[in-house]
Amino acid sequence: MNSPIAPVEVEIVVPFHDVDAMRIVWHGHYLKYFEIARTALMESIDYAYAQMAASGYAWPIIDVRSRYGGSATVGDRLLVQATLIEWEHRLRIAYRITNRATGKRITRGSSTQVAVDMPSGEMCYRSPDVLFDKLGLDRPE
Repeated sequence: MNSPIAPVEVEIVVPFHDVDAMRIVWHGHYLKYFEIARTALMESIDYAYAQMAASGYAWPIIDVRSRYGGSATVGDRLLVQATLIEWEHRLRIAYRITNRATGKRITRGSSTQVAVDMPSGEMCYRSPDVLFDKLGLDRPE
């Protein structure tokens, strides 16, 4: 199934405080880079965290995966791409991080979020209508 929205790409310049004692980006910081791209992706459909809360739904992450194929160091310019790949029952977003100068893939991964009705605290087994509205889609039957 093709994504109803275009992938979003953000640039991250690796700051000094993101590297470890070996002078490479500590693996956990790539999740932060995923978050920055995920936020930009959701902002592209006017459904960032403030709009999610206003619509009555929280979207906690229930799974995140990352696979490392390279490393980055201080000052590297990274391109972080986020692509929506599932939306009917959950939000699943794929990520790819590449070094802007070399084009080499550094990391790839995905995150999965589910809708939780904030007043009841109940997890939704189908994405709420507001998501389909933001995506410009009719809800599947």
